[in-house]
Amino acid sequence: MQDYAAFEVIEGDAASGLVLLGDHATNLLPEKYGTLGLPPSAFARHIAYDIGIEPLLRALAKALGVPAVMSRFSRLLIDPNRGEDDPTIIMKISDGDIIPGNHPITPEEWQNRIDNFHRPYHEAVSRVIGEVAERSGKAPLVLSLHSFTPFWKAAARPWHAGVLWDGDPRAPQRLIAELEKPGDIVVGDNEPYDGALRGDTMFRHCTVRGIPHALLEVRQDLIADEAGVSAWAERLAPIFARLNAEPELHTYRTYPSRTGPYGDAS
Repeated sequence: MQDYAAFEVIEGDAASGLVLLGDHATNLLPEKYGTLGLPPSAFARHIAYDIGIEPLLRALAKALGVPAVMSRFSRLLIDPNRGEDDPTIIMKISDGDIIPGNHPITPEEWQNRIDNFHRPYHEAVSRVIGEVAERSGKAPLVLSLHSFTPFWKAAARPWHAGVLWDGDPRAPQRLIAELEKPGDIVVGDNEPYDGALRGDTMFRHCTVRGIPHALLEVRQDLIADEAGVSAWAERLAPIFARLNAEPELHTYRTYPSRTGPYGDAS
């Protein structure tokens, strides 16, 4: 077992019923991995992490007084928002860049990254969700924060934010309505990605367990500096608080997944 911290738990009031997550919050790597053969500039890009999410997550956890969990490793090392059996969990190419440190990779190193980074992060997420459920005496509301690029190749992405979800509409529909209410931003419904991804963080910890949840994507240029983070924290904190006050968002209810039957999924 190594001494590198694969995750960070931000302490908060577990009785609040709310948990915040940041799967791709940091671009960090243990020293032994160097830069995975990439130029250091690669770690300032979206391929390495979700720009703006760490400070936004910290600001929201502080404003709301709730617990949060974030990874402490770059998704270039291993992607915590993928299932352990997903072949894209360790990427050989990301947005056109070959990642020399990931190809070739031995089966032993592949498993090492699961054991020492991916799995400890998810164990922390499971533990915090369990603590919130126990302390609050109800189903937690889980909100995961991500960011996306303003352009994909040559195509502009018009959304300021997007809400991703699979089969459970409870939190996503409320979150979309709250975001749209002021009328000053464009909000995507399962944009710029589809939220139905078997084995991802939301599927693993919430979907199969009937826990209310939503994944919020904020366009990264809007939270790339301190002013942007502050503005979005001020926008989101009261919205998250209102969602957390909804009784329906604290009940267990399982919905069918668009990824197919659950079977032995967990």
